[in-house]
Amino acid sequence: MTDARPPFPPFDLDDALAKVQAAEDAWNTRDPHRVALAYTEDSAWRNRDVFLTGRREIVRFLTAKWERELDYALRKSLWGFRENRIAVRFQYEWHDAAGQWFRSYGNELWEFAGNGLMRRREASINDVRIEEADRRCFGPRSPGERGPDHDIPLA
Repeated sequence: MTDARPPFPPFDLDDALAKVQAAEDAWNTRDPHRVALAYTEDSAWRNRDVFLTGRREIVRFLTAKWERELDYALRKSLWGFRENRIAVRFQYEWHDAAGQWFRSYGNELWEFAGNGLMRRREASINDVRIEEADRRCFGPRSPGERGPDHDIPLA
């Protein structure tokens, strides 16, 4: 596997949109090893109140996350970008082992190395209980639901 992920910074609008969609697609696989390959070996993360460094810790973190957050389905949208940084807002839905559904809302700040791998990720996330009937994310987006014209709703 190569240690490069185009597009490379500095990003233009198309590049930033491609990075956001690639991240959404990878996270929707719920495959911690695949997801971790998009990050530098020493990538630094803040996820809620958890701080971690490196791919090994990312894999451990994501493995535990997806064991707890069942039937996870994610939507991301570009918020802004500049040079080697991208800001994203997102929401995802999941349920716990007891069957309670949640929608998790958040923002991420991403910083990329020159090879297109993410070297820093900071995520702020809030969880809201929802009824199963209120779900709106059912797996990965279809091709017709992609792009800037298909932003995620706020509430």
